[in-house]
Amino acid sequence: MLTPVTGRAAVAVAYDCLFPYSTGGGERQYRAFARELASEGRDVEYLTAVQWQGPTPVEQPFAIVPVCGPLELYSAGGVRRIPAALRFAAGLFGTLVRRRQRYDAVIVSGLPVFNVFATRLALLGSDTKVVVDYLEVWHRRQWIEYAGRLTGTIAWMLQKSAIRVTPIATCHSELSATRLRREGLRSEPIVSPGLIDAEAGAAEATPAAAPPYVLYAGRHIPDKRVEVLPAAVAAARVGIPDLRLIILGTGPSTPAIRAAVTRAGGEKWTDLPGFVDDEKLEELMGGALCLANPSRREGYGLVVVEANAHGTPVVLIADEGNASTELVDAGVNGIVAPSPDPGDLADAIRAVAEAGDAMRESARSWYDDAVRTRTIRRTVEGIVSALDRPAAPAAKTKAGTT
Repeated sequence: MLTPVTGRAAVAVAYDCLFPYSTGGGERQYRAFARELASEGRDVEYLTAVQWQGPTPVEQPFAIVPVCGPLELYSAGGVRRIPAALRFAAGLFGTLVRRRQRYDAVIVSGLPVFNVFATRLALLGSDTKVVVDYLEVWHRRQWIEYAGRLTGTIAWMLQKSAIRVTPIATCHSELSATRLRREGLRSEPIVSPGLIDAEAGAAEATPAAAPPYVLYAGRHIPDKRVEVLPAAVAAARVGIPDLRLIILGTGPSTPAIRAAVTRAGGEKWTDLPGFVDDEKLEELMGGALCLANPSRREGYGLVVVEANAHGTPVVLIADEGNASTELVDAGVNGIVAPSPDPGDLADAIRAVAEAGDAMRESARSWYDDAVRTRTIRRTVEGIVSALDRPAAPAAKTKAGTT
């Protein structure tokens, strides 16, 4: 069993970012992993890069262990920088070599892929169990579209190799589980029931604000396809003349988004305030007619959960790389448009508007049910259960179930 012993940190969680010093779904997820493991009485260390000024913060209930200095993670085009990924992997390798006798288990993110090789090599010959958590699994074409033909092909080959040397794999969608098997995983992946942070709580559901608005919240990068929203809202305004668009966040695609607003004639009904504080985000999330996320790829889709926690339906786009659509019950907590075409998106927005408060109530009911069964706590329980087993299961295991 994974039980803490005096002078030994039983579990390490390794990821190059840590919330709240950097923000994003992965940061929140792995911090919650560490918190949930510690809440069970385990000693937990979070291995990460420096993202703060001054001394290493003293976090409770887990310890932060910096493995390298600050990193410039993304290029100007929003692509993960290989030098940063290699620097973190090197720091992770060195830290694990020095502390290889401290851990019963290491949970390491499979992105960037160098983390997997660093962890496996550093712990070679030890009795430390390794879990690789795959936020996403891409096929070759996705890698090429993301990083170019040469770099993308190399990245895909490295991902394939990492998957083959992964002893225990966890993921958070059936899409990722299928791809792990196709890319050569030697054991059955543990598919988590969900990544809802039950401790975050939920706001009181309210009617949509008047005038109504479509909300986007997140980074502006090519894969998010935020620039399709102005034309879609312009089309939806034919039936909803007072409809507005609020686009939160910034990023490499921001100039393209502003240009799309101009092309759609949306300067008077579109706001781009950048990132906002948590209080303002909660207000905007709760009042939105819908939260639209036209992303082509999502490994889980936490945005669906966050919107539904406010009773706000979502509008997504069907895409082979978009696992967030697995969370949508059509007409209950949102609508999945068949394509990013402005007409298809406009139809989905109008469908949410026509459903009115009935869909807001069912979206919140969806969340209230999910928060009992699809939580990070249940996911962590499933991971711990897998670590306690002497061998990989013969059949697929759902985290949090037996």
